[in-house]
Amino acid sequence: MKKNKKIMKIGTFLKYGVITASLIIFISSCSVHTSSSNSGKIPPGQAKKMSGSKSAKAYAPGQQKKR
Repeated sequence: MKKNKKIMKIGTFLKYGVITASLIIFISSCSVHTSSSNSGKIPPGQAKKMSGSKSAKAYAPGQQKKR
């Protein structure tokens, strides 16, 4: 009888160990990647393609007219 209880304790320990390990792996694999170098800006050529215009000159930062 004592041996059976010991086996049940080991089985319970393994079950909770596997669940805990799975949760740790799941949480650690969820990460957020952000790029702070170019956040929100797109290249002039991509802006040209999205708007359908023929020239990217209007979307280039060096070509903007200053007021």
